[in-house]
Amino acid sequence: MDQVHHQKSVTAKGLAYLFVVYMVWGSTYLAIRFAVREGAGFPPFALGAIRTLVAGIALLGWAALRRARIRLSRSEFATLAIAGLLMWPGANGLVNWAEQRADSSYAALLVAAVPIWSAVIDAIWRRQRPSWRLLLYLSIGFAGIGLLSVPKLLVAERADLVTILMLIAAPITWAFGSMLQIRRPVAVSPLVSSAYLHLLGSAGFAVVFLVTGEPWPAPSVEAWGALAYLTVAGSVIAFTAYVRALHLLPTHIAMTYAYVNPVVAVILGWLILREGASLSVISGMGLVLVGVWGVFREEHTSAESEV
Repeated sequence: MDQVHHQKSVTAKGLAYLFVVYMVWGSTYLAIRFAVREGAGFPPFALGAIRTLVAGIALLGWAALRRARIRLSRSEFATLAIAGLLMWPGANGLVNWAEQRADSSYAALLVAAVPIWSAVIDAIWRRQRPSWRLLLYLSIGFAGIGLLSVPKLLVAERADLVTILMLIAAPITWAFGSMLQIRRPVAVSPLVSSAYLHLLGSAGFAVVFLVTGEPWPAPSVEAWGALAYLTVAGSVIAFTAYVRALHLLPTHIAMTYAYVNPVVAVILGWLILREGASLSVISGMGLVLVGVWGVFREEHTSAESEV
């Protein structure tokens, strides 16, 4: 890892941003479920388009009021366009679609594998062979993903099969988007980069909405509330906090949201929607969280040894 990341230290400000991500993003899976489940009235890509458009405009307006530089260079635009498309229609869009059928807690558990996929992508990106310990932790994490998905895949109908595959693909695209920003950092402020990630993601959502021929939204009052929460708390507040955390904290610390979010999501899913969990799901969650913890631990140890 390059030296700019080694110089980052753990600060109270960075941890405060990360705590916001812990709590809010853990609850967004439940809000998505309320917005897209049968009868709610929001098609998944329309939900994403509205959420990211409103949030992007709000964030860019906020940045302009603070007199931040909002004009992008071609390189910055390219980086944020690719990352925005990967993270929003590419990852969040897949989760939105999958949660039409899948429990919010189950979706959160499969998306919890983001750091595991990030470690694989990072190793490929740097053309560096992972240590045997990292390979062990990755194997544990992938065993957990297998426990979460294979039993359902074996008995899944076609729609359920697509749902599970989308929930496996979502963390991969999110990991690509996150790693791209780490490897090709932009010079604009986190607030501005967050605004453009949302706006460019919204453009991608709009294209998918038109191409797939989704119906126009006809949301219930409950679904409108979920959209408001996703936009204000999930996007304007928590996504900006995530971008700031990436800038302020070592990567292995910033990415720990991935094993806190699913725990919050499982608890909320059980308390509010009475979502149950089988033995394979609970075991899979345990293995994924052990794998994620091990990936963070190994990358942190590796970073310290290189300083």
